[in-house]
Amino acid sequence: MKNTTELKGNWNEMKGKLKQKFAMLTDDDLLLDEGKKDELVGRLQVKLGKTKEEIHQIISDL
Repeated sequence: MKNTTELKGNWNEMKGKLKQKFAMLTDDDLLLDEGKKDELVGRLQVKLGKTKEEIHQIISDL
């Protein structure tokens, strides 16, 4: 997964792509707070039923 700085820089675009791919995601699911990247990944794991590695791969592929 990209580092937090790189991720934050493109996050609005990535959020849109994730919401297109997984319609059940909300803005609250995709909040990226400083230092809480793991919390974001955890929320996505629960919502999408994917492993941590799968979440990292999905985000890397965007």
